[in-house]
Amino acid sequence: MPVLSLSKLSMSFGERELFRDLSFEVDARDKVGLIGRNGVGKTTLFKMICGELDPTSGVIAPERGLSIGYMEQHACSNGSRTIYDELESVFDKLKESEREIERLTSEIESGSNDLDDLIARQTALIEAFERDGGLTYKSRTRSALIGLGFRQEEFSMPTSALSGGQRSKLSLLKLLLSDAKLMLLDEPTNHLDIKSVGWLEGFLRDFKGAMIIVSHDRYFLDAVTNKTVEIEHGKCMTYKGAYTEFMKKKQAQLDAQKNKYINDMKEIRRIEGIIEQQRRWNRERNIRMAESKQKEVDRIKEQLVAPDGELENMRMRFEPRHESGNDVLIASDLRKSFGDKKLFKNVNMHITKGERVFILGENGCGKTTLFRILNRQQFADEGEYIYGANVDCGYFDQMQENLNLNNTAIDEIHNTYPFLTDTKVRSSLAAFLFKGDEVFKPLSAMSGGERARISLLKLMLGGYNLLLLDEPTNHLDASSREALEDTLLDFEGTLVIISHDRYFINKLADRILVLGKDGMTEYLGNYDYYLEKQSQDAASPRADQTEKKEKPLNEWQLRKQRESDERKRKTKISRTEAEIERLEGEVGELQTALSEEEVQSDYEQLIALTESLEKKQKELESLYELWEELQVIET
Repeated sequence: MPVLSLSKLSMSFGERELFRDLSFEVDARDKVGLIGRNGVGKTTLFKMICGELDPTSGVIAPERGLSIGYMEQHACSNGSRTIYDELESVFDKLKESEREIERLTSEIESGSNDLDDLIARQTALIEAFERDGGLTYKSRTRSALIGLGFRQEEFSMPTSALSGGQRSKLSLLKLLLSDAKLMLLDEPTNHLDIKSVGWLEGFLRDFKGAMIIVSHDRYFLDAVTNKTVEIEHGKCMTYKGAYTEFMKKKQAQLDAQKNKYINDMKEIRRIEGIIEQQRRWNRERNIRMAESKQKEVDRIKEQLVAPDGELENMRMRFEPRHESGNDVLIASDLRKSFGDKKLFKNVNMHITKGERVFILGENGCGKTTLFRILNRQQFADEGEYIYGANVDCGYFDQMQENLNLNNTAIDEIHNTYPFLTDTKVRSSLAAFLFKGDEVFKPLSAMSGGERARISLLKLMLGGYNLLLLDEPTNHLDASSREALEDTLLDFEGTLVIISHDRYFINKLADRILVLGKDGMTEYLGNYDYYLEKQSQDAASPRADQTEKKEKPLNEWQLRKQRESDERKRKTKISRTEAEIERLEGEVGELQTALSEEEVQSDYEQLIALTESLEKKQKELESLYELWEELQVIET
């Protein structure tokens, strides 16, 4: 039984149509991932479900008595309250019941005349109090605050002193602890570090109600959701399964639609050729046949559906001007504090050419500060770092402080690279989806995602061979993230990246460095490997200690082994790609042969070619899987 049904919803603002005939249902335990590019109307849809906006047409039908919680409805309105009191205010009804139970207890103990009536009321209240979670609301408040990264000493801070990120986290917690039976979560992982996102995933998996989640965090969607709704081309499609499963099903569906359209068009052209021939002969039976064939063409055209055109994506390629030496960056015993706040010490790194290294750590541990030190924007208190021969370092600043918000898009690029022609600047901006009058849009009027694209374009035009990227996928939608991932996989330089995007980390990482107060801990693999080692270390603390003692002794050998493995991996990739190209050619030839009229009329030849095609496609699928496996170094 659905708790929410949306039927043929359409929404327009003036002449701009966001979406049309949008329909889907949310069942009582559904965890729905609502995805789509920035600007397709996901947040607008949330406001329509909450009743803040009316649709242009269509029906929104919630279950009778459905309580809906939306994160924006849970803002912190009382700045004088402490963090703890603000969150505990979610349980005001339970607290009121608790006070009433205490009052009744006092009356009973005082020997009131209406003793039986008081005891009955007290018993009923206690039962309701316990049923609604009254015995655990204080511990739930505390554990939720800790789970989302608030420290014990921050509980007594007034909410007026919170940063925007902290305020968002507190609003999210108020929603999570409310009694909503349908939660609408708009980018809930924003401002959360990896540890806090893990806590949130566990909470949402255990949540007994329904939820709709807007998020570009693909790893998070895979971990939490069981249904995916995508808004694209103004329409919505619903798929069972989380993000990765949805992507496979969507691609298969698009391929099937495209193939059917191509085959239908071939059939139309073939029949129209017969019609033309029959009409040229112009005999009575030829005319009858032409009319019959025309009806057949009309039937095919009536059900013919042209596949939607592919949405344009960013086209980028990071090409170093020249090659660096093998040693790219060496940092020794870096330490940094701000007053009494000690961020980190004993930070040591040795980054070599071609590596893709990710730096992880809890919010506030100093990752961005470390990058600012390496980019010579701040000084370390102790320690030193050196760049290797011919290293050109480019820096992506998540705060986007390198952008002049008074500039237009075209001026920002011209001012940074004055030697580029207007044609080159315009074509570069177009590759990053800034076209026509959009190039004259001031950066101050741009969204976070648009500014991120400008920053990435400036970085691409620099020709750097070392990229320091601080949260480069923030503000980007899923398709832009995937375009960036593919570009960085092809990058022939060196990458050092700070990110909370676990899907991104899994796809790119050769090595992970976890920053803590006392230095770096190294993991020789991607995010899944890091999780596996964390689990093993938690289960075997002694084994972990032994590994840490022995590791420095084998550092040189490990690095050489990694370099050897990387060379072997790249060789395998080249061979696999060549084999894929050969097989794709053979598959294309077979598909062309199968579409020929003489083959379709020869049953034995048709069967033989079909079997050969299936065999080649299976071989090709195996090679695709091998190619995907080779994108991550096995450890």
